[in-house]
Amino acid sequence: MRKALTERILATVAAVLVSGSVAAGKEPTKLAQLSTDEKKTESTPSAAITYKAPLRGAPATRVGGGTRSVGTKPMTVLVLAPNDTGYTTHDKPTLYWYVSQPLEYPVELTLISMESLDAASKPAVELKFTPPTGSGVHALSLAEHNVALKPGVEYQWFVAAVGNPAQRSNDVVAGGTIKRVAETDAVRARLKDVPVASRPALYAGEGIWYDAIDELSRLITAQPDNRQLRTQRAALLEQVGLAEAAAFDRAALR
Repeated sequence: MRKALTERILATVAAVLVSGSVAAGKEPTKLAQLSTDEKKTESTPSAAITYKAPLRGAPATRVGGGTRSVGTKPMTVLVLAPNDTGYTTHDKPTLYWYVSQPLEYPVELTLISMESLDAASKPAVELKFTPPTGSGVHALSLAEHNVALKPGVEYQWFVAAVGNPAQRSNDVVAGGTIKRVAETDAVRARLKDVPVASRPALYAGEGIWYDAIDELSRLITAQPDNRQLRTQRAALLEQVGLAEAAAFDRAALR
């Protein structure tokens, strides 16, 4: 079954590259947790966050995300990733994904290095989350699984909702691309001077998507009723075309 999943995902990666358009794990955490020091940091976040894509006009690499019927209900799976390759400065970042409704069947997450795309290659991460899985935003910490990204290497990652293990062609699959880049001296210096609440805007403005969404999501975990934080994440998601995931945050404000 894993071989079939890997082969299917590799076929998806190949299709994306051509077109230019598009083990058992623990229960997925609802959102990554802040450290004790971060939880104690009380700051007012800046009003707006703008993501500046580092590679303007780059081919789209995000795939899937459409609404399909799995089991008896239509549902949507989205990865919280930009349309093209997103950057991180961390060797073991946290990946975020969204599901529109509670799931009573398994969810699989796979991370594949773009250095080797043949079917015999072993994914860097291959996890299966046992149901139930709640609706909303979920997080997968690579640090918890001791998986480190190589610098300068692109990785494709996928989330698959497996409604029928015997019919894997019916999986709802969403995927994105991530690349680890070096933190510049300018960013490092600015991080020393800004409060925790301003980090998401700093990272987004520098085109470092995954660090921006992680910092913002951690703040939301610590302050789930903070309307400004929810609005900021919704706006950030809308900037990269993830309207349904953004609507989840906006609905939480009502």
